[in-house]
Amino acid sequence: MKISKGVYEQLINQAVENGLRQIDASEKITVEKAPIDNAEAQHILASYMAKVIEKGLSRIFEENNHDSKAEQIKLCNDLISRFYETSNVEDLLECKIGDNGEQLLAVLQKSNEELKKKRPQTSLAISTLFTGSKTEPSMVVELKREITTADRIDMLVSFIKWSGLRLIIDDLKDFLEKDGHRLRIITTSYMGATDPKALEELASLPNTEIKVSYDKEKTRLHAKAYMFYRSSGFSTAYIGSSNLSSAAIGDGLEWNVKATNQDLPHIIKNIGATFDSYWNSADFEDFHKEDIPRFEKAIKNERTSNTLSDEIVFRIEPYPYQREILERLKAERELYRHYKNLVVAATGTGKTVISAFDYKEFRKQNPQSKNRLLFVAHRQEILKQSLKTFRGILKDYNFGDVLYGGQTPLQKDHLFISVQSFNSQNFCGKFPPDFYDYIVIDEVHHASASSYQKLLSYFTPKVLLGLTATPERMDGFDILSYFDNRIAAEIRLPEAINRELLVPFQYFGVTDPVDLSSVTFTRGYYDMTELENVYIRDDARTANIISSVRKYITSVNDVVGLGFCVSVEHAKYMSRRFNEAGIAASVLYGASTEKERNTVKDDLVNKKIHFIFTVDLYNEGVDIPEVNTILFLRPTQSLTVFIQQLGRGLRTCEGKHLLTVLDFIGQQHQKYSFTFESKFRALFDKTQNSLKDEAENGFTHLPAGCNIVLEKVAMQYVLENIKQAVPNKRNIISLLSSFEKETGESLTLTAFLRKYPYYMLKDIYKADTFTSLKMQAGLIPQKNLPNMEVFKKAFQRLCEVNDREWLSALLSFLKDCSKSSSFKERCYLNMLHYSFFQESPIKKGWKENEIIDFIKSEPEFCDELIEFLQLRYASLSFVSHPLTVPYETGLQTHCSYTRDQILAGFGYWNETERPEMREGVLYLKDKKTYLLFIDLNKSEKDFSPTTMYNDYAVNETLFHWQSQSTTSENSTRGQAYIHHKRNGEKIILFVREQKKNKYGTLPYVCLGTAEFVSSTGEKPMNIIWKLDREIPADLYKVAAQAIAV
Repeated sequence: MKISKGVYEQLINQAVENGLRQIDASEKITVEKAPIDNAEAQHILASYMAKVIEKGLSRIFEENNHDSKAEQIKLCNDLISRFYETSNVEDLLECKIGDNGEQLLAVLQKSNEELKKKRPQTSLAISTLFTGSKTEPSMVVELKREITTADRIDMLVSFIKWSGLRLIIDDLKDFLEKDGHRLRIITTSYMGATDPKALEELASLPNTEIKVSYDKEKTRLHAKAYMFYRSSGFSTAYIGSSNLSSAAIGDGLEWNVKATNQDLPHIIKNIGATFDSYWNSADFEDFHKEDIPRFEKAIKNERTSNTLSDEIVFRIEPYPYQREILERLKAERELYRHYKNLVVAATGTGKTVISAFDYKEFRKQNPQSKNRLLFVAHRQEILKQSLKTFRGILKDYNFGDVLYGGQTPLQKDHLFISVQSFNSQNFCGKFPPDFYDYIVIDEVHHASASSYQKLLSYFTPKVLLGLTATPERMDGFDILSYFDNRIAAEIRLPEAINRELLVPFQYFGVTDPVDLSSVTFTRGYYDMTELENVYIRDDARTANIISSVRKYITSVNDVVGLGFCVSVEHAKYMSRRFNEAGIAASVLYGASTEKERNTVKDDLVNKKIHFIFTVDLYNEGVDIPEVNTILFLRPTQSLTVFIQQLGRGLRTCEGKHLLTVLDFIGQQHQKYSFTFESKFRALFDKTQNSLKDEAENGFTHLPAGCNIVLEKVAMQYVLENIKQAVPNKRNIISLLSSFEKETGESLTLTAFLRKYPYYMLKDIYKADTFTSLKMQAGLIPQKNLPNMEVFKKAFQRLCEVNDREWLSALLSFLKDCSKSSSFKERCYLNMLHYSFFQESPIKKGWKENEIIDFIKSEPEFCDELIEFLQLRYASLSFVSHPLTVPYETGLQTHCSYTRDQILAGFGYWNETERPEMREGVLYLKDKKTYLLFIDLNKSEKDFSPTTMYNDYAVNETLFHWQSQSTTSENSTRGQAYIHHKRNGEKIILFVREQKKNKYGTLPYVCLGTAEFVSSTGEKPMNIIWKLDREIPADLYKVAAQAIAV
């Protein structure tokens, strides 16, 4: 076999091995190999064997003059017998093929025999492409035949036209007359394209359910799919470009793939999972005939581009990213007693919606109170929009009043007021300081103005909530001082881009010829004077910048750009050089007058100039949503400043589709590497990959629509620098050695992580214990600690602990010498014991659980563990809840635990016993409880289409779980699942993203108790569980694999 150059995904067989040996070594060819992924092995091997078998059967066919069916069948049956002998799976014998070699085509009631003539012309077992060609079967005719032969139908289309529906409406009516048949349709009011008549006709059909999205701003449904499910297992689906219109399914040049469950089962499974996720999403609302007037109004607004409509569509529940913010706010108050909370999020990310949901929860927690609300903003349009938001979310369209200018509100208990009216009407003189229970200040960065000072210093609400996109100081004023000097919650940049709340970016790392490796770098910062001197004396660098702008920008005439410089002199220099090159530019800095600022900003928006060069975005008041280009002309030395500068360019604006970023990357000082690491990592979606892996693999974990492109030499500079940022033992020891000199602080674990926030506890303890690392750095005397490896592994197993009750108990045991007195406290100690040891306390020779005494026998490690646990407690960002079970456990819902900690938390592992547990399901007979241990991603790959739709979140409370392959509906275990509630048995789900990552074995998140909803399939069963509590927002984003959350 000749091996050509290129990419493969080929099993290495003998022919491939021989081909690889024949490659000429002088050609300098690299051969990349990888082991088969364990989770995907059955699919890969089965697919390979199907080709091998087909090849062998074809040869038999050819050698026997095309008359060898019996011989082919015999060979297949021989293979099945061999598989049975090896695997001993009895079901395999039932797979033997009959001697006649026939195919079953239908099993029908005699009254339905005409269906034999109405089966689809295209195969139910082999996938097909429709291109609109005249030589293909008609798409309309095929859809009609699919409808006639289906048992259940789902349709997902952006819009439905009467011209298309009338072609198949009679077939749908006939279909729905049959017992057990069901039709589900998802569509939208998008672009006003759907005909209300079509929806009205569908809504009148029996056994038909319809869901509609009215979200005209953020709709993301452009999919077109028609799914035809059959109890025979021969389900089919059409996916492509055809909405339900005459042109699309009739004579248009549309492309659609017909996928079948027989040859693309993972695609059919994916389609079903995605549809069910949409169906159960709050984005899509139930539609009935009585909703026609509302739908007609929505369509009219879309067709007339009516953006002034008073009707605002609100989700019943917050989006997952908003839930995450709300959970953090709850934790701030309940865990840390912080009731002055600052939320940081870019403009357009739904800060007001978050405040409305938070206030709704506040009212729920205080049902007997008036819950007086004061919402303060500086513009009338913000107040009106905010009032509508609160009314929509509270479902009370009489809630609140607006006070702006000379208006007189009907009441002042729930008031949306401008800061100007607040001061002019002397509010502080009219109400006592505690009159308002809940105060929201929108765009709170304006708090530096004197108009806000009276408000902030006078009122004493139960909750003060500040909303801003820019928490940095303005005019030297620090707004954090009003919020306990902390940011309660932030919406991460990748999340906001994925939600289309910010525009995507194209980020180009341009090679900068200037070498900064010898510029003075102290305590994390370059010397600004030296940087300025380097930059303003290098005309070659400036020429490279201007050349790069022309290279990467489509047209300079369309640019609305900002350039960030190292100093005022540098900004003036860049402005001058750009103007000399024919690119109109100006400069803004601290001494610019208000008139100059306004004139320059207006000139930029109107494209009279194309760049403003500036030093500090916020102090110099540059706030222009139209910005579509950013130049980073200096090494950014603060992650916060970098994100905020980038964020200003990412703001949405009509006609703006993306932000172009040119970052000029030169040879940096070696200690600058950490800024590279944290800067790029802040742009990624969640990933465990190193920056090196991301850079070399093309940055595959960026938000939707975003790209990072590094020029060749710039890439080398980045990779060389980030070698110093890799969290390995050598680099950690180096940082520890210089810590006190670099910071002037005493070295503690807490201080180290505060100085280097991109290091996590997991990074430290993957390397070693902190005590051992300090020894190796020469900071404390060397000492023989015989249990060092035991402590290291225990720390690793405790790195994800986020159960506040367990943490509190452990700190009490370690610091206060308290003894366990309850079953729960005994569980806590056993959970700790099995984090250290794999054998029971009795087997270790202890009379009882002596884990605390063992830890205290090593004072260095005991002190380290106390600080470690305190750090874990201080990082808690949600409020956990007890498991709703009729017995005591050591576990809380939504907290993370290793498998060993879970088993100890239920008392299954205790002081005397440690039974083996290997399967993914454990039944606790004494507690009548099933524990389900679930890995969402069975594969070691980031994306595995054959395994990722086995276990997933359907929505925030519904979870799809696939049982073991031997479980059928009528089996003892299957019946136990179905009737667990009747039998008084509990089901508890423990879920993790995958089995392992680069840090080791991952813990499970306890999703809590669940109830059986439904099941489909046999061996395995596919079960839908309904959880008693919503899935935590951060896990939901991973678990809802079928939908964009």
